[in-house]
Amino acid sequence: MKKRILAFLMVGILGVGLTACGSGSGDVSDSSNAGGATFDANKRIVRISHAQSETHPEHLGLLAFEEYVEEKLGDKYDVQIFPNEILGSAQKAIELTQTGAIDFVVAGTANLETFADVYEIFSMPYLFNSVDAYKATMEDTDYMDKVYASTGKAGFQVLTWYNAGTRNFYATKPINTPDDLKGLKIRVQQSPASVNMVKAFGAAASPMSFGEVYTAIQQGVINGAENNELALTNNKHGEVAKYFSYNMHQMIPDMLVGNLKFINGLSDEERQVFEEAAAISTQVELEEWDKQVEEAKKIAQDDMGVEFIDVDVEAFRQKVLPLQQEMLEENPNIQDLYDHIQEINEQYSSEGGEE
Repeated sequence: MKKRILAFLMVGILGVGLTACGSGSGDVSDSSNAGGATFDANKRIVRISHAQSETHPEHLGLLAFEEYVEEKLGDKYDVQIFPNEILGSAQKAIELTQTGAIDFVVAGTANLETFADVYEIFSMPYLFNSVDAYKATMEDTDYMDKVYASTGKAGFQVLTWYNAGTRNFYATKPINTPDDLKGLKIRVQQSPASVNMVKAFGAAASPMSFGEVYTAIQQGVINGAENNELALTNNKHGEVAKYFSYNMHQMIPDMLVGNLKFINGLSDEERQVFEEAAAISTQVELEEWDKQVEEAKKIAQDDMGVEFIDVDVEAFRQKVLPLQQEMLEENPNIQDLYDHIQEINEQYSSEGGEE
């Protein structure tokens, strides 16, 4: 009942107060469509929620999604993008996507674990042996489409993935070895695997909203966090945490999640356009990601005084490898994907893939 009330309230807010915040436009006064969607005179408004800024690679990818859909189906669809958690946190936006109050949301795999436990595997530390193996796995669409369909019973489905980089530790003190983490309080995503990983390093795991991290570090509530380089600049964490260690413990993608009723309601031609738009958005996001990471490193180092530390990754890997077996034993549903990824890891290791 609580979720239904939330969805109802958000539909009202979407229809009245937030239209100007989207990248599209249109009259949203008619809310007669099933699932809470609204229309202008002739067009179906398609709303996409995400947590990042308007300059983030994911937003730029979504702009390409919008442009392609409207180029092909502009007489039928008006795509509107809502950044910066305007429509709520990722978890709330997923719930709204389930109900059809909004149509798409970008969410991390940790947010999807409660709906399909196969997504738990992406929180496994050192799942991928290289960035090349990670990208090859995500680009294996024949296999990943089976994973994406796993949330069907929950009322939504993943259309594509976005690169969220390699997760590393950053803190108010240098982290050169696993022992340097002992006694530190580190913010993690609200994922059991991430919590257990930090505990295995001897640190205290502090799950909290990403938006709370800056203040928590500034006030000494936590000593650091783990994320990619863009967190230092886009979220200004480099102002309060001056040491970024490349221990590369996780490579976790973000996912573009769509309301299943909306997706299944598309004609074959329309669905093909939306799927092509999703693929294009990923291509744009990947290109922008690589560019922005390099820019973020330069800004963090030159303007913020952040020190980037290269560490012995294997020392960190060995510390938490037992967690992989524990996760496999506790969740048999990840075994098949785990085996598939190990085959890809082996392929790229034999080819001298990037470490």
